[in-house]
Amino acid sequence: MNKVVSGADEAIRDIEDGMTLMLGGFGLCGLPEKCIAALVKKGVKELTCISNNAGVDDFGIGLMLRQRQVKKMVSSYVGENAEFERQLLSGELEVELIPQGTLATRCMAAGYGMPAIFTPAGVGTEVAEGKEVRNFNGKDYLMEMAFDADFAIVKAWKGDTQGNLIYRHTARNFNPVMAMAGKITIAEVEELVEVGELDPDNIHTPGIYVHRIFEGKNYEKRIENRTVQPHPNPPR
Repeated sequence: MNKVVSGADEAIRDIEDGMTLMLGGFGLCGLPEKCIAALVKKGVKELTCISNNAGVDDFGIGLMLRQRQVKKMVSSYVGENAEFERQLLSGELEVELIPQGTLATRCMAAGYGMPAIFTPAGVGTEVAEGKEVRNFNGKDYLMEMAFDADFAIVKAWKGDTQGNLIYRHTARNFNPVMAMAGKITIAEVEELVEVGELDPDNIHTPGIYVHRIFEGKNYEKRIENRTVQPHPNPPR
């Protein structure tokens, strides 16, 4: 099976209006920048996006929000996006906020083929509204369903032509659990190599989970908030 595609446009060719997408990344770290840009260019609408956060106004999923391509966001943290806030408060955007650990575990459950998980996170809060609660050994647990996504779109540092992936440092974040969970998984990588060039002991996502892979160029790798201290002895 040839998993290598020419680029982002080909990788997302059959993503259509109304689909559910998982998008890796945490803040602006480890985002599938090229696929998001291709989705903006394609103009698909009414998407449900599952992602830890919604990017910022001019980068990441924020670009899709600006084009009114997202119908629903399923996220854990969304505090850096003014357009997201505006759409939420005006009723234009449906939002499901999920505890971060629950978000990761629902991704993992989908990858493992588990229909649901039980977690104490959210019991007794708004998160639990309309959901089943069960008691195990005297403690209440909330039943959360595994995600059901049409596509998972992830970003890795290196990959080979069979889809084996290596992530770099904190850019690993949500990418591995999302790569397991999509019906079709698309991986964009900074460097694409031949099979056998990656050390098997260093592979984070086995190629069996990946259906399409391509090498991207000129990644921005933005920093969401740069905080620096004044130099104690500034040069004169």
